[in-house]
Amino acid sequence: MTESTPKNVKAAEPASTAPGVVLQVERRDFTQLVPTDRARVQSMTGFDDIYTDIVDYIVRCTHKIWDERDVGLIYSHYTHNCVAYTTLGTMYDRETHIRDTIQRLVEFPDRRGMALQVLWRGNDVDGFYTSHMTHGLGRHTEFGAMGKPTGRTFCTRTVAECMILENRIYKEWIVRDNMAQLVQLGIDPHGYAETIARKKFETGDTVVDIKENRRLLGQYPPETVADVSIAHTEGEAELLRWLHHIYNLRMFGKIHEIYAPNCQWHGPLMRELYGVAAVLQQTLRLVGLMPDCAFVPQHICSNESEEGGTKYAVRWVLDGHHTGYGSLGAPSGHHLFVMGVTHFHIRDGKIIDEWVVYDELSMLVQIKLADMMKAAA
Repeated sequence: MTESTPKNVKAAEPASTAPGVVLQVERRDFTQLVPTDRARVQSMTGFDDIYTDIVDYIVRCTHKIWDERDVGLIYSHYTHNCVAYTTLGTMYDRETHIRDTIQRLVEFPDRRGMALQVLWRGNDVDGFYTSHMTHGLGRHTEFGAMGKPTGRTFCTRTVAECMILENRIYKEWIVRDNMAQLVQLGIDPHGYAETIARKKFETGDTVVDIKENRRLLGQYPPETVADVSIAHTEGEAELLRWLHHIYNLRMFGKIHEIYAPNCQWHGPLMRELYGVAAVLQQTLRLVGLMPDCAFVPQHICSNESEEGGTKYAVRWVLDGHHTGYGSLGAPSGHHLFVMGVTHFHIRDGKIIDEWVVYDELSMLVQIKLADMMKAAA
């Protein structure tokens, strides 16, 4: 893909009157994000006429499918063989998308998915890439995958990253904080994880232990230089260097250098924390579960923010073993593979906001499944 960077908007103009500018989510009401009187501001060959730019596309079609219940739009907005990678499994075809959507709508009939921000890159020739973060709010009022309805409310965070060409999503990564939803609904995570793991075990799913990851080569120390080949700008390359320094070199003191003193951190289980010390503790908390983990960024994109500075979306994986203590219980030694997405807001050379999404439930399912495999061996 070639990069297409939106012009920076200095003031919060109404979306319908800002000429030639790709929409940004944070300062606008939903009605401004799905305008009815706005001219198309971005070349979008093959896209439905209603969409005025790529942010309009991903916000509007998500709302129409999930909130307006036009589930059949998946036929015109996904390819028949779209692959979706989720924290709890992979979907390989469009019909599975439709079935999964209907099931979730039945179980949580008043759920609303509210766009928090959309970061993107690309064009209509090479394809677009979007990183769409939402807050899902609703109540558990019907029978479904989570069992008997609890009647409780929930608020969870999800990121869907999509590759799109000519109105159709052809590849997607969905990172949903399922553990936060379970905790808020009062459902036992260990029992629920056991149920999922049992189904996977009975269908032949396995946890593959690859023994080593790319962080260390034999007895050599970690590579000192970060791989920045996926970066498109110097700002993206610098962020990747920071993350390598922290996660792979284990130089956690870097956090004090690159985060603003009054930074905000929005994490799994809907934790809302403030300040550098909180970021440091939560980073150690994750790495501490998997002390041998390798941090591997898989995609990065960025947009200038009309709030000032630049916002970045990084999709990453952690690959290692559960050999540390933490929220998942005593160390099991089992292999863990964690997929996550982090959105950063950097201004004046400092991170002022971080939104990180990964799913502790998926980690617990992997541990339970590995236990079942070990018992059956």
